[in-house]
This record gives sequence, C-alpha cells and structure tokens, in this order.
Amino acid sequence: MDFSLPDEHQMIRDEVRRFCDEEIEPIAQDIEDEHRFPEEIFSQLADLDMMGVPVSEEWGGLGGDQLMYALVTEELGRVSGSIGLSYAAHVSLASKPIELFGTEEQKERWLRPLAEGEYLGSWALTEPGSGSDASDMDTMAEKEGDEWVLNGTKQFITNANVAGSVLVKAVTDPGAGYDGISTFIVDPEQDDGFEVTTVWDKMGLNASPTCEIQLDDVRLPEDRLLGEEGDGWDQTKKTLDGGRISIAALSTGLAQGAFEAAKEYSTEREQFGQPISKFDAIRNKVVSMDRKVERARLLTHKAAWKYDQGNSVSHESALAKLDASEAAREVAEDAVQTLGGYGYTEDFAPQRFFRDAKLMEIGEGTSEIQHLVIGRELGL
Repeated sequence: MDFSLPDEHQMIRDEVRRFCDEEIEPIAQDIEDEHRFPEEIFSQLADLDMMGVPVSEEWGGLGGDQLMYALVTEELGRVSGSIGLSYAAHVSLASKPIELFGTEEQKERWLRPLAEGEYLGSWALTEPGSGSDASDMDTMAEKEGDEWVLNGTKQFITNANVAGSVLVKAVTDPGAGYDGISTFIVDPEQDDGFEVTTVWDKMGLNASPTCEIQLDDVRLPEDRLLGEEGDGWDQTKKTLDGGRISIAALSTGLAQGAFEAAKEYSTEREQFGQPISKFDAIRNKVVSMDRKVERARLLTHKAAWKYDQGNSVSHESALAKLDASEAAREVAEDAVQTLGGYGYTEDFAPQRFFRDAKLMEIGEGTSEIQHLVIGRELGL
C-alpha cells in the first residue's frame, strides 16, 4: 500500500490549488451573491487543460485517471462548491459517457469540444415526478422515419442553460422497464424545441445553474442516439459510479475548506487571554473535523484507485459519497459554530460551505439511496 501521490498527480493538484487561491477564492462569495455563473473561470480552467482531466488525449482530454480528476475536483470544492459542482457535472456526467459509449464520430463531434473546454456539458436524468426513482420517467423518444422525436420535462439539471450539449435520458420502449431507456445527445442552440424554462434559486450553490428544461417535439437524427437503443439505464449506472466519486471528492473539498477556516480562526481568535484553540471544547471540535476530512479523503481515493484498476466500484463509490457528503455537512456546521457569530455572516466562508454541503447528501443519489446501494452490494 502506497498512500503517496504520484509526482504528476501532485503537480496537477498544486497547480490547481494555486489557481483556486489566486483566481477563485477572491470571488467565491461574490458569484454566490450575484447568482452568476463564472464563465471566465471555466475559460481559465480550459487554458490549464483541466476540463477533460480523465478523458483520453486522443479526444482532447488530459489523459489523466479518476484519482487525478478527484484531486482537481476536491481543490475546486475547497474554495467554491458551485464551481466544483458545475465542473463535476461537466466531466463525470456530460463528457465521460460519450467517451465510454459513443462512436468515433460522436467523440470527435461532441466529446472533443467538451474535453477542450470549448463549452460546458450537461446531463438530464431527473424529472419533476421521479425523485429517487430515476427510472420512472415520462420523457419519451419516438422514432419517426430516420429521426427521433423527444418530448418531456427534466428537472434539477446542472449547467443546462450554459451547456453546448446535453445528454438526455428518454423512454424508447414504454413496455420494457429499465431496458426501455435510451440516451440522446441534444444541442441546446441548434435543436428546436429545447427550452430552459426555470433556473432555480437555491439554498446554496447559486453560481452553479440548476434548471428545468422542456423538450417539445425535439427532432434528432439517428446519430444522436448514444450507444444502443435500450442501453440508457446501464449507461446511467456506470456513469453514476464515477459521478459519485466526483461528488465524494467535491464533498471532501468542501469539508477541507470549512476545516481550514475553523482551524485558522481558532488559533487567531482569543478569549479569556488565550487562543480559543486552547480550550478543550474548540480543540476537540477541530480535531474531530480533521478526522472526518481525512476519512472522507481516504474513502474517495480508494474508490478512485479501484475505478482506475478497471474494477467494479458500486460499493466503494456509494460508500465514499455517503461518508464524504455527511462529513461535509458536519464539518461545515462545526466550522460555523467555531466562528460563533462571525460564522453566521457572509464575511466568512463557513456559512457558504454549510449551505453548499447539504446538496451533496441529495444530488447523484440521496444518502438514503446510497444506503440502499451499499446494502445490495453487501447482499442484504
């Protein structure tokens, strides 16, 4: 067992950390207050060749592995949950499925601009009535001649209003259950009938757009079908294995950022003639935060490492996502408490981490769904 990072991974992490400290951290609260998607940050990430970290160089990516991608996502989350979330959705959900399941032509047309950072991508699975039962969808794709016609509504879709391509899940065989779901590549700019109808105001993560989209007789040529007809649900499960690792990494980053804020404050803030870190109540709280962050990181790195070995990671990714998301919320809450009244103000970061962290227990499968997945993997 070797817990040290390879030199290349450490170099990438350090470069992204520098970028985050210099370019993102100074605007992190401003973009939340303004509910503004920071296009300039993603252009800079593209210049750093970070928009396709785990995508093959053949298709414009960096050619890194899942562990390298997790490191980058964690660093982004350490300063901005919103930027980390839009980034993770772009890579794990919108880009990797095209690399895994697409044809050579689809990879050249749709994956390359995503990996090179020409624009962001989006992935549309959830619907207003589906919730955790994501397979219970009403969006339909019917074949008419040599075209597919899509109709339906998708809800809580990250990046939809800033995306250059959206992977849409739709039912192509209503009587086939899981085997009747397929995936389609939609161009929001060129495909008539695609409309973003709502951009939600949220408790946190407001610099990352969360949208409702309407599909009204969206006509797509046959080459927009990703993989084979009926493969959509299997593709979804494989996509979420990797996606949950990225949410675990993002959660670890949020927890790390909150921990750093609390540690720094506790060593500088004095009460009764000494730093508050000298009091058992605060010291023990900060130590507990450190323990939770380190545990989350180890589980995340283990899941990423196993993914990179080509092994099934349904258990590991669910476990990492469950633990890290809960750690993010708990550590952020303790950071707010450590800062006291200041922690409740927007002048300090813990309140932002606290609000952002809650989504980690909901998105890409709630904590309750992670328990279900882990139970199944354990044969329960």
